[in-house]
Amino acid sequence: GVPPGVLNVVPGLGPEAGAALAGSPGLAKVAFTGSVGTGREVAAMAARQGTACTTELGGKSALVVFDDTDVDAAVEWAMFGCFWTNGQICSATS
Repeated sequence: GVPPGVLNVVPGLGPEAGAALAGSPGLAKVAFTGSVGTGREVAAMAARQGTACTTELGGKSALVVFDDTDVDAAVEWAMFGCFWTNGQICSATS
């Protein structure tokens, strides 16, 4: 099993549940993925509490390809990531 407190599910919509969580003084860190506007609000709420915060905003499926990469292989795996699940997964490279 998973020790208590390792995974917490907070049901509800952003304005109620998300805002309460992001502004909670008992958190060590807030990590948010979503829109730029909401991310700004989440970061501001965390900052008011002095809570560390990271955001991934507005992007879709970033893919880093380094200079020494086999470009054909990178394209193959990017396409695989995009189409294997029809883009229906959070890590799809679509």
